[in-house]
Amino acid sequence: MRKKEQDYNMFDWWKKVMIDNYANFSGRARRAEYWYFKLFNAFIVFGLWMSFLTLVIGYENRTAGVFILGFIFLYTLATILPSLAVMARRLHDVNKSGWTYLIAFVPFGIFVLLYYSVLDGDRRRNDYGEDPKMPLGRNDIYKIGIE
Repeated sequence: MRKKEQDYNMFDWWKKVMIDNYANFSGRARRAEYWYFKLFNAFIVFGLWMSFLTLVIGYENRTAGVFILGFIFLYTLATILPSLAVMARRLHDVNKSGWTYLIAFVPFGIFVLLYYSVLDGDRRRNDYGEDPKMPLGRNDIYKIGIE
């Protein structure tokens, strides 16, 4: 039995991005999915760096330090594609193209991406799909009186 998204914890969101949607650039991602993924990644990388520093500086164990450093490199490499994918889906949630991510390469463009990542997504269907906060069939309530 699968959990409902409202019952997800931080690890569930991370797992959703890393396993279920590893290279999925289509659809929409809620703020919770994006930010919990980023937060859990930060915890993992912080823990790995602390392990590295403890082994190398505290215990002067260079062999274990090199092993941890290699693991940090591999983990970072493994999370590049899902990070790009979840950012593209997050941009889709605010009805922006995933290519908007390229604005990060212009001066101060990272602040524009930060702004888009904290915005609430479109409450209705947009160009990239249904509202991920609404269960299937619940979006029909918006159609009342339109036809």
